Amino acid sequence: MNALFFILLTLFLMILQTVILPSFSFFMQCFDLLIIVVLFMCLVSSHYSTIFGIAVIGIIMDSISGVPFFYHLFSYVWVYIIVYLVRQFLFQKSILFILIMSIVSVGIQHLLLLFSIFVRTSGQDVLAFDFSLLIRQLFWGFIVIPPSIWFVSGFRNYWLKTGLQIQRRWRKAHER
Repeated sequence: MNALFFILLTLFLMILQTVILPSFSFFMQCFDLLIIVVLFMCLVSSHYSTIFGIAVIGIIMDSISGVPFFYHLFSYVWVYIIVYLVRQFLFQKSILFILIMSIVSVGIQHLLLLFSIFVRTSGQDVLAFDFSLLIRQLFWGFIVIPPSIWFVSGFRNYWLKTGLQIQRRWRKAHER
């Protein structure tokens, strides 16, 4: 049930990010919504299932986006590593932890883009980088990611509770 929840959540956010939001001019350059799934998986899933989930999500996003391959995968792995290291110092469900990780997660993707521009152009076009986009996406990540994680957490609890109820009813119906 847990894996099905993450699959459906990931598909929903992929469709929202790649099909629905780009049709609105206000959300044209929204931050990567799958950061929500990656952060949530880092908080609630086991070590190995998180790594597997991040690898699958990263490869899928690398395949459907127009960025160089391994960009999403690499950024999601860095988000996981940083969350894993920082959560040992802060209570992982605190508001401060979620806010810091929201900003860091969006920032990681922009730092990777900035680094790739620096490497490809030997530092000549770094100042041409759209820093206003970075600031807008950091702001929206700071505003949107924490409530999204809390909403997903509540919905996941409801999903698991409903799944257990359905399993119990099914068992009772088949025991007779």
